[in-house]
Amino acid sequence: HFHPAYRVTELVNGVENLLFLRGLAERIDSDWPGVLADLEAVRGYLVNRAGMIANVTLDEANYAAFAPQLADFFGGLPGESPRPLRFSENLRGLPALPRHEGLTFPAQVNYVGKGADLYRLGYRLDGSIAVINNLLRTGYLLQKIRIQGGAYGAFCTFSPISGVYTYLSYRDPNLTGTLDVYDATAGYLRGLELSDDELTRSIIGAIGSIDAYQLPDAKGYTSLTRYLTGETDQRLQQFRDEVLGTTTADFHALADVLAAVEDAGDMVVLGSREAVEESGLGLAVTKVM
Repeated sequence: HFHPAYRVTELVNGVENLLFLRGLAERIDSDWPGVLADLEAVRGYLVNRAGMIANVTLDEANYAAFAPQLADFFGGLPGESPRPLRFSENLRGLPALPRHEGLTFPAQVNYVGKGADLYRLGYRLDGSIAVINNLLRTGYLLQKIRIQGGAYGAFCTFSPISGVYTYLSYRDPNLTGTLDVYDATAGYLRGLELSDDELTRSIIGAIGSIDAYQLPDAKGYTSLTRYLTGETDQRLQQFRDEVLGTTTADFHALADVLAAVEDAGDMVVLGSREAVEESGLGLAVTKVM
């Protein structure tokens, strides 16, 4: 709903991909030459050294021995893309997803999501959001949705790159009640007063997630993602400093932004048709299973 990268993920791994695969299975029986041509076109884009990036994690001495082999491998790949591939143009041609959607399948539990682009709502990135989310996940959402509501779990996420903030629950017996909890988050934060010990624990939890221990392969992958997204050590350090400097006032300030999510947020629910229709939310229904 909010970012081209997320729409690509939906096309590759989401509900649209599931529906596409069902159609593809039918095409294989009725139009194999057309399917084969499409697969060959995909191969032409993917197996190609034009624009390729290699992610190699290795010590300097062994990389010197490996580099010639990598160059030989690249040299054996096609060197030119069949034609320019511009994701942004292709994505503009896709139909818009419903802002409020109900995905139905036979189950007695729901998966309830609500989110918005905080940058569009006027939010300016501050590391304190990592501390606040840590407290919401381990306190407010856990208590209201899992312990009191009976769901298997609930959490909130924020992407500093896209600005998208999401509330999510899974294996949740509730639907509208969970959305009410999401919408009450701003009020909870406004009235929150933390002791020094509670604030310190939330800061430690946030820092632990930011600087979690990584094995070499994970370090290499993290380096690649930072390269692709333009992340810098300077901005990361600023984010850490803001995390460490978080105060109760930051919780109150974020409440004003999250209050806007109540009206501006998009909703997607995966659940039974009965639960979706009885919610009275006017969700656009898509049958998944």
